[in-house]
Amino acid sequence: MNFANKLLNRLGVLGLGLAVGSTALTSTLYSVDGGQRALVFDRFSGVRPEIYNEGLHFVFPGIQWPIFFDIRTAPQVITSKTGTKDLQTVSIDIRILYRPDQEFLPSIYLNLGKDYQDRVLPSIGNEVLKSIVAQYTAEQLLIEREVVSREIRERLTQRASEFHIILEDVAITHLAFGPEFTQACEQKQVAQQDAERAKFVVMQREQERLAAVIRAEGEAEAAKLISDAIKTFGMGLLEIRKIEAAKGIAATMAHSPNVTYIPGKGNNLLNIPLS
Repeated sequence: MNFANKLLNRLGVLGLGLAVGSTALTSTLYSVDGGQRALVFDRFSGVRPEIYNEGLHFVFPGIQWPIFFDIRTAPQVITSKTGTKDLQTVSIDIRILYRPDQEFLPSIYLNLGKDYQDRVLPSIGNEVLKSIVAQYTAEQLLIEREVVSREIRERLTQRASEFHIILEDVAITHLAFGPEFTQACEQKQVAQQDAERAKFVVMQREQERLAAVIRAEGEAEAAKLISDAIKTFGMGLLEIRKIEAAKGIAATMAHSPNVTYIPGKGNNLLNIPLS
């Protein structure tokens, strides 16, 4: 019985030792996942300058602990409401794809913190948008949208690099103007459509006038030719035209099912003389 108790006590001590050892070993190891980098904070020296890649790394428990950074490209939308060169109110949204510069992670953490993107991107985004949009009129923003987008991207990329933030892409996703400008654009579009419609009507009437003139000239020329032919050949031309017209009328009536021919001297069926 004493031997069994001693064995159980030793097993308990051994299990406790293994548990303590496992806990101590776990607390000295940390893992950096894919798409992450890690910094180490030391109670005595602060944030260490080393940047740790993916894999297992060691720290001193209670003295050091890891700080993880996501280095993958992430999106963020910035909305700004500002004024144009012609004093129109415009609401503009831009989508930014960003990531931190890995070489400056200690500086980013010390100066900005892990939420660096929320501290920097909205402020510099509004700054750049207001300064660039103010250089263009509302109409230019619509017509030269690619130029404006490129200028915003270049200026914003330069400003973000001052904070060690890399911008992979910057694009305008939404552009809306105030109700007054929208109404003015609609009225302008309606006026342009009315002007085009009026222009078409004028052109149509001009073509109809030219057609009438040409038709009248043709009829006058035809009448002159007929008059000359009558003077030269007599009334034979008119007789030929009458015969041609009679043939056309007879052919049309012959193929019409609603036409009935009645003899000129009387009705053979009713024997009624025609007066």
